[in-house]
Amino acid sequence: MTGSDAAHAPVDTSRPHPARVYDWWLGGKDNYPVDEELARKILAADDTAVRGARANRRFMHRAVRTVAEAGTRQFLDIGTGIPTEPNLHQVAQGVAPEARVVYADNDPIVLRHAEALLHGTAEGSTEYVHADVRDADTLLRRAGESLDFDRPVALSLVALTHYLDDDPDGDDVYGLLERYVAALAPGSHLILSQVTPDLNPAAVERAADLFRRGGTPFHPRSLTGFSRFFAGLELLGPGVIPVHGWRPEAEDVAAQAEGIVPVYAGVARKP
Repeated sequence: MTGSDAAHAPVDTSRPHPARVYDWWLGGKDNYPVDEELARKILAADDTAVRGARANRRFMHRAVRTVAEAGTRQFLDIGTGIPTEPNLHQVAQGVAPEARVVYADNDPIVLRHAEALLHGTAEGSTEYVHADVRDADTLLRRAGESLDFDRPVALSLVALTHYLDDDPDGDDVYGLLERYVAALAPGSHLILSQVTPDLNPAAVERAADLFRRGGTPFHPRSLTGFSRFFAGLELLGPGVIPVHGWRPEAEDVAAQAEGIVPVYAGVARKP
């Protein structure tokens, strides 16, 4: 399906979609009753859901700013989700106006809102690729029309990997990440966050069960399982840590008082 076809494809409102559930938690309007129903059920089962979504967004802002300030000028954001300002390109181009950003997602709703993602600086560029993370060859080929993979790229998959299984005959999330990282030039960065059962196991399992019953696979991972994504890379300090604690700013420190967020985060550099 081409981007144009997908933009006019009917949206399946009979079942919830993770991006739209996430949008509801963030206070967005681009979701349907079926998404709100699941979002409310999960929030009742796990009261960390809303602050987790917000913590993820703030982590993305801090991580993108960090790598941009370190000199990165190209960004590939997979699993973009429905636009919520400030978007990644606004953060990156706020540091470096010449930054080039490619967003990628497979949700037709996101495609319909992609225009909101494309208003970047005159010096830089922002593009949108309608593609599935599982189809790495297509996604990378299309992203390569805007990005130079012979130069460093920051690859962002924030709150995405917990929707992918690690079965070699299924999503093979570890193999998939290896393929993406292999395509990156030395000096590139990997930005990740994902739900963990380590910090609030009973509530996370209830939430995971609701996702699965709603038709969305969900795979929380332990510290060991999450850290495995960074094999062969150089973790930036403070390493793999609960999302609130990754180079926190005043807002994040204040948010920690609200309680735990069962999400790990990390940023690593390809040597």
